Amino acid sequence: MSYSISRDGQLLTFSIERPGVRNAVSHDVMDGLEKFIRQLETDGSVEWGVVTSTGRKAFCSGGDLSEFHTLRTADEARPMLLRMTRLLYRLAAVPVPVIALMDGTAVGGGCELAAACDFRLMRADARAGFIQGTLAITTGWGGASLLYEKESLHAPALQLLMGAKLHEARTLEEAGWITSVYTDGKQEALVRFLDGFRTISPGVLHAYKMVAVRRFVQTGLEHRMLEEAEQCAVLWESDEHHEAVRRFREKTGRPKD
Repeated sequence: MSYSISRDGQLLTFSIERPGVRNAVSHDVMDGLEKFIRQLETDGSVEWGVVTSTGRKAFCSGGDLSEFHTLRTADEARPMLLRMTRLLYRLAAVPVPVIALMDGTAVGGGCELAAACDFRLMRADARAGFIQGTLAITTGWGGASLLYEKESLHAPALQLLMGAKLHEARTLEEAGWITSVYTDGKQEALVRFLDGFRTISPGVLHAYKMVAVRRFVQTGLEHRMLEEAEQCAVLWESDEHHEAVRRFREKTGRPKD
């Protein structure tokens, strides 16, 4: 199985279980993410959601090249882009707070997955970056819209996107995108973070989360995310993108097909 969903009391956790490919998102991972989101949407006894992964090297490296770069044209790429975009909007809009527990590097779509969560806890020696620009595409799963929606300062958000490079955890914490940096184990970091909310009624947490969700609806966030995915689809079929992917796969030693 490429993912797991586990329950510990009122905490529901989704974990990508693909360390051999740096926890890249595949169609199967999307299936699991959809199951996780559906449970967050419908199970009123869940108070917190957690998105994490195994292996310590990578939180998530974005889309799985071995699956998705057989997609050559905009029409071929669009269904995958739109499906994941809709899933990330739903993840952002679930009625409970969700934590990205980042025990490793996040790049590209991995940052978009983290951006859909409400809080981001990151190991001190990990890095993250919206590096899609180095592949001649934009964020394809609505990540830019999520970043602009959730971050109060325009310039830092734009710099994260346009710079298309990796940043250290402490730098991202100073920029306000990472909620907390930890140096011990990820479970210890999660427990420590949740302890700060132990005396707060779950009803209060739910109510404040729904204030944010109402804003998402009012500002048309889902529509903007879908438009963003459409723009990525247009860029996806460019020769520049496919050449950048070829160079990347040669550099990393990943197979071409």
